Amino acid sequence: MTYSTLRLCSGRAAFEAVPRPRLALDLPAIRGRLEDAGVTVTDARVLLIARMEREVTISRDGRILIKSADAVEAGQILARLRALVDLPA
Repeated sequence: MTYSTLRLCSGRAAFEAVPRPRLALDLPAIRGRLEDAGVTVTDARVLLIARMEREVTISRDGRILIKSADAVEAGQILARLRALVDLPA
């Protein structure tokens, strides 16, 4: 399982990482790991909104949206998120 390269969303204000194949993430467990790391998380049941360096939306199917127009910054945030919640590389 891998995440596809970060791609700029159509609005150009965020980058999206999409897993191949899709996942079935345990959002409550991810929320707990993020909160244990001091990250503020809003639980919207079908997705989580994490307040990291930028806002990060984590979908149950593994899609991740990082609200940044900077590809380098988005990649760094994705790497940090992966490490915090043990997402596949």
